[in-house]
Amino acid sequence: MLHLHNTGPGLSETHNDITVLGAQRERRAHRVDSRRLVGPEEGIAVLNDRIHIHKTQQGTDHADLAQDVRYGLTGIPKTLPPKYFYDERGSELFEQICDTPEYYLTRVEHGLLQDVVNDVVALTDPAVIVELGSGSSKKTEVLLRAAIDEVSPLRYISIDISEQALVEAGERLIRRFSPLTVDVLVADYENGLNHERVRNGEGNKLFVFLGGTIGNFEHDDAVELISSIRAQMDDDDRLLLGADRVKDTAVLDRAYNDEEGVTAQFNKNVLRVINRELDAAFDLESFEHRAFYDPHRARIEMHLVSRLSQQVTISALDLTVGFDRRESILTEISRKFTVESLARLFREADMVIERHYEPENGYFSLIVARPQ
Repeated sequence: MLHLHNTGPGLSETHNDITVLGAQRERRAHRVDSRRLVGPEEGIAVLNDRIHIHKTQQGTDHADLAQDVRYGLTGIPKTLPPKYFYDERGSELFEQICDTPEYYLTRVEHGLLQDVVNDVVALTDPAVIVELGSGSSKKTEVLLRAAIDEVSPLRYISIDISEQALVEAGERLIRRFSPLTVDVLVADYENGLNHERVRNGEGNKLFVFLGGTIGNFEHDDAVELISSIRAQMDDDDRLLLGADRVKDTAVLDRAYNDEEGVTAQFNKNVLRVINRELDAAFDLESFEHRAFYDPHRARIEMHLVSRLSQQVTISALDLTVGFDRRESILTEISRKFTVESLARLFREADMVIERHYEPENGYFSLIVARPQ
């Protein structure tokens, strides 16, 4: 069973099996229809009159990759940014991870979103939905379906660095939802949020950041990211964020060490990207996947561990990187949250939590927040 807890004075509700923590806000009595911004702009590919592709110069910038690899692999300890997992192959592997029996996050978040989506739409009243890290946009279909029932036309802006995943998702969505228009932004989060398609437009915006991806950021970086979303919000705009919660260590460890080894392939894919883009000579078989939960830092750490002492040449950087046996590269963190740590995160980003939904087992949180 789900429970609903409101923190505002005198407010207390229970809805089936969902717990909601947060202050209630009156639903706005009017809505303004969104309008698709159409016009001759540099960097736009028009697939048809309902889907436009926009590329930023920095979205998957080769110079950024070179700089990040040089900085990360010459540091102590060695690190690589997780965004470079996600070329075409990496995006496909991540979709496979979401289907593994061990990876509970996608199923729990999707089920929770289905249970609360009508409340979210009633509360946020969106004319424009802006999603960061949208990928295949499968979970977002639940939100789009509910929102389209309330407002038409609806505008959806998807932001990700994987162009193929974005385009395939956009084409699928406009086939399923006839009143929908789609802007695809091939960009990282910073450049996507600063794009004119996000800054402009009419009606209430709902920013969406699902999948527990906020956990891939250290605390200060997570505050900075939410603050950058806050900077693009008007008073009536809202943020819907999904965050994974602290839970039994065995459950967490299994989620990042699936028996089929899909997560291991995904982890090693960053080396494939570096080999291809920077003419590097990483032997993928000489590195092994290692992922574990650190309870003291409340986070999963994902590493690539060198099986032997070796030297790896990265020709495009004129760089040779040495590895001791069992030395590792930290490729990703996935922080897990408590109710208190989530409250702190939003407070420091100058945001107010209006709704905090969780299933009975407390495995995951969906949060609706507004500007302070």
